[in-house]
Amino acid sequence: MSGRTPSSPAPPPDAPAPPVAGARPPPAAGARPPPAAGARPPPAAGARPPPAAGARPTVALAVSGSIAAYKAAEVARLLIQGGARVLPIMTRAAQQFLGPMTLSGLCGEPVRDTMWDPGFAGELHVALAAEADLVLLVPATADVLARLAAGRADDLVTALALCASGPVLAAPAMHPRMWAHPATARNVAALEADGRVQLVGPVFGEVASGERGLGRMADPAAIAAAALSRLAPRDLAGLRVVVTAGPTLEDLDPVRFLGNRSTGKMGFAVAERAAARGAEVTLIAGPVSLSTPPGARRVDVRGALSMRGALWQALGEDLGAADVLIMTAAVSDYRPAEQHATKLKRTPDLTSLPLVPNPDLLAEVGAARAGLAGAARAGLAGAARAGLAGAEPAGGRRAPVLVGFAVETDTDERVVASARHKLAHKRVDLIVANHAADSFGRDDNRATLVTRDAADALGVLPKPVLADRILDRVLQLCSPCPR
Repeated sequence: MSGRTPSSPAPPPDAPAPPVAGARPPPAAGARPPPAAGARPPPAAGARPPPAAGARPTVALAVSGSIAAYKAAEVARLLIQGGARVLPIMTRAAQQFLGPMTLSGLCGEPVRDTMWDPGFAGELHVALAAEADLVLLVPATADVLARLAAGRADDLVTALALCASGPVLAAPAMHPRMWAHPATARNVAALEADGRVQLVGPVFGEVASGERGLGRMADPAAIAAAALSRLAPRDLAGLRVVVTAGPTLEDLDPVRFLGNRSTGKMGFAVAERAAARGAEVTLIAGPVSLSTPPGARRVDVRGALSMRGALWQALGEDLGAADVLIMTAAVSDYRPAEQHATKLKRTPDLTSLPLVPNPDLLAEVGAARAGLAGAARAGLAGAARAGLAGAEPAGGRRAPVLVGFAVETDTDERVVASARHKLAHKRVDLIVANHAADSFGRDDNRATLVTRDAADALGVLPKPVLADRILDRVLQLCSPCPR
């Protein structure tokens, strides 16, 4: 069973796991290797395609009997917040840990818990499988994994998983010794070899017994993000998206630096969602402790000047290598005028530090794009004077869509006013305005999308959901998009 204690940080990668955790053995001989985390495995024959862009996807959320079952309610909430319809299914054992009224109230749907429902005329597991774009098993106990591996269909949860035509995701949750048991390893290897069930987790952490090891259920936000990623439309396919993320650190000496509290979570969420929706993503990241989103190409930088170099390399000559630039990075406005090779000693005379301004990267790109547009207009005017009908701008392509972020500590009205000023001054298409208190270090964000024509207050959203809203607006701004 998985634990309900707060998450604990994982040990360093080179630290040996406690004996109780056990190591997950490699797949059995002949089994295909598991897909990379977050990657889409190849679809099975006859599998249904992802929902069309704009359609509301349906997730069948199947809950089994584990102490981690209560976390399924949070997964349901995040899925609904991400735009999904959720159909709750529970085993009788799951109802010992989580009341069915809780899930029913959250989802706005009746909880199904048996194949023998007198109120349903027909085969319930077949009907649910036909309705669901994705089946999500949260939590997936050792017993459920064993029955899935054996192809059993002796309750509604396993029958539904066996009948599903769309993706099936499972979030394992059990005691570390159960996860490390050879029987569980064989069952997981069999599921991976079949290619019909993709696992999300488990993770290393504390479980209900107070022990630590590999077996704790993945965080609900990670589970919901994995499900929403699998359901994402491929509406960004063919677009080249550059994302900057995280802070920049401006070194004073080998020990000290000027920086800010940005964690990079927003930018990494944008990169992950853009890649999931089919874009070719380049992620330029300041110093953060986050894993590279699946499908993104990552470039690590430290200071504003190194980010500037990486940015222009990614954008290419005449901005021709990108269709969209989304600058979520919190770039330091200033840097020390001198970077010292040795640590500065404390002295009574050292009471101030001379600073120099850093380049405004978003304004630089906006100015460059405006210059290209002016040159293109001049070229078109010259072509018109020469009688060349149908002339195209230089290169025959549209300049990239530019998106910036404005993090402020002022009132809502002043935050939006500041965003409008930046929109015009930096010559960009969209500013995402938010409060520092509601953004840095959090898993959600309260934001307003500001364009020349509107200011759309979105309220508080999980960062992956906000990332999708930003990308939806980008599609509107660049329509018709280059492909």
